Amino acid sequence: MKQKDRIQKKMGSEGFESYYSSIYKERWPILKAALLDSVNQSEFNAGGNESYFLDRASVRAVCSLPLDNAKSILDMCAAPGGKSLILATSMEKDASLLCNERSAERRLRLVHNIQNCLPEEVQNRITVIGKDGGLLCLSKENRFDRILLDAPCSSERHVLQDENYLKDWSPSRVKKLSFAQWTLLSSAWRMLNQNGYLLYSTCAMNQDENDCVIERLLKKFDDVQIFSPEIAIDVSSFCSKDLPQGEKTEFGVQILPDICENSGPIYFSLLHKKIFKI
Repeated sequence: MKQKDRIQKKMGSEGFESYYSSIYKERWPILKAALLDSVNQSEFNAGGNESYFLDRASVRAVCSLPLDNAKSILDMCAAPGGKSLILATSMEKDASLLCNERSAERRLRLVHNIQNCLPEEVQNRITVIGKDGGLLCLSKENRFDRILLDAPCSSERHVLQDENYLKDWSPSRVKKLSFAQWTLLSSAWRMLNQNGYLLYSTCAMNQDENDCVIERLLKKFDDVQIFSPEIAIDVSSFCSKDLPQGEKTEFGVQILPDICENSGPIYFSLLHKKIFKI
């Protein structure tokens, strides 16, 4: 049996160790130690009754989605809501934000954070729904100038820090998640207006859930442009810390905690829908 096949068949903590050490090689021990440490968070104060604390890497990712001239914005998998708060406070005064979260339990957390962390005038321009993101594109009314898809993912940092999750880990979970991510991304792309921007992100550390999902989109649709995800949103008046830059990948940026002061992990890719002239 080939080494790659042996790695693919291992499960639990042993399988997790084999899988990620094969990806990151000599970097893995240092990276693993950073993952086991606490996340470097930023305080985000948007003028509500409470502040919200989130990973600096998450702030950096959302700030890559340009909001200029965007009137309709979708946060497709919005809970627990930290990224939604950034979009809501940064969008133009005449823009609206639709926050979707399929899980009823997570949606309650989302609503709580919107109500407690944002001023009322911003809350009034937000709508929260609980739909299957993969089916949202079936409604012709669901068309947006900007879309954030922070897709459900392997979340290796959480897996590594929880023995119950770690013992149930398997490579098949990565494949299952990458398929679900593709379903969400292809739905999101169909809802994006021409000349619109979509930010795809995960907190996964394997490329099957990151660049490989973007590569599949490029093969499926001929109107996809990859843009360099530079900082496009200024949150300096809301946020307490400088933002990490991360490492470039083929189609995006990855922020890993071993070299970014324990921010991340997060991957993000900025996509633009080209306008075809007739």
